[in-house]
Amino acid sequence: MNKVQQATANLSNLPIKMIMQRLKVPTPPVLEGPDMVLRFPEVIAVTGVRRVLIVAGPTVSASGMIDPFIDALKQNGIDAVLYDKTMPNPTIQNVYDAVKVYNTRHCDAVVGFGGGSSLDCAKIVAAKATNDIPVEHMDGAFKLRFRATPFFAVPTTSGSGSECSIASVITNPETKTKNLIADTRLIPLAVCLDPKLAASMPPSVTAATGMDALTHAIEAYVGDMDTSFVRDKALTAGAEIFAHLENAYIDGDNLDERMAMMHAAFFAGEAFTRGFVGYVHAFAHAIGARYDLSHGKLNAMLLPHVLRFYLKSKKATAKLSEFAYNAGLGELTEDDRTLAEALITRIEDMNAAMDIPAVTDAINPDDVPELVDHALSEAWLYPVPVVMTQGDGMRLIAAISAC
Repeated sequence: MNKVQQATANLSNLPIKMIMQRLKVPTPPVLEGPDMVLRFPEVIAVTGVRRVLIVAGPTVSASGMIDPFIDALKQNGIDAVLYDKTMPNPTIQNVYDAVKVYNTRHCDAVVGFGGGSSLDCAKIVAAKATNDIPVEHMDGAFKLRFRATPFFAVPTTSGSGSECSIASVITNPETKTKNLIADTRLIPLAVCLDPKLAASMPPSVTAATGMDALTHAIEAYVGDMDTSFVRDKALTAGAEIFAHLENAYIDGDNLDERMAMMHAAFFAGEAFTRGFVGYVHAFAHAIGARYDLSHGKLNAMLLPHVLRFYLKSKKATAKLSEFAYNAGLGELTEDDRTLAEALITRIEDMNAAMDIPAVTDAINPDDVPELVDHALSEAWLYPVPVVMTQGDGMRLIAAISAC
């Protein structure tokens, strides 16, 4: 990274920042609380839909938690069709298969029910229902011509923020890359946050999804798209996650902790929708797509290393210190570097406490140059505070590689 590269990146981000400051991004109405998933069909019925396609994954489907929701839909005069083959990293084929079910069963709405993978898949199914273009051509920002078919979100995890974001990530297994699709038309008409659904998450998923939400909050805050709205949502999310994630990991049946984490993931989703993400997500996308690895775990592994890289910038260090202080990780009398280091150390301690590994043995050294190329290409227009070179990216991957 040199001054020319940094200046070029800053100039590239300027038009996007101006657009995002003026872009109207709706916040979906939320029905929240224990057992509210059974009342959510009343909200859906108000829109006049009569047959919904529920997009879920096999684990959530097998758990039986969707069944009471389907019964409640029927009581409100709505038929339900289930597609439950969504992969942990949803694929283009998942989207096309679900769209085929949507069309052949004459559905008129889509419900994403599950973790971020199911919600991301459901978003693009809803988009494909009204936009007759290949998923690959949706890649990028604002490529949709028409509003998606009515779409509703019922998250069962607390991490992706997909229930309120404009983004969806769909994997292309042939190219081993991810399509990042962003459009305000992908925001659901309404959301249900029911902590009883999140209580079914095993500790490992609680940890990975929670660290995904923390990454959203920190990357949005430390970037150069930090409007007052972004700052407020990111700081609130961060404080909630530091206060509640480990408790939810230890005591998954505690509905207060689960509700707090659902709020945090939602706030972090609002923050990164308007503030974007950064190198943590760019490298997690590249590595995750190549080896089909957990997005949340990769974010958790990469986050401390990327934040230490950002300490090269005084401005970024100051922002990280603000984030740390707001989360109660230090005193106002401490200098920026000390507080920023406290934040990074706290993240590493949380990872260790929740059994998130520091390294992975999945990375093939021969793939690293291409992985770095993919990540840096994705991150080119992210509002990162410090620009990485190819060498920086190589060192970042080496830091989490057991090879």
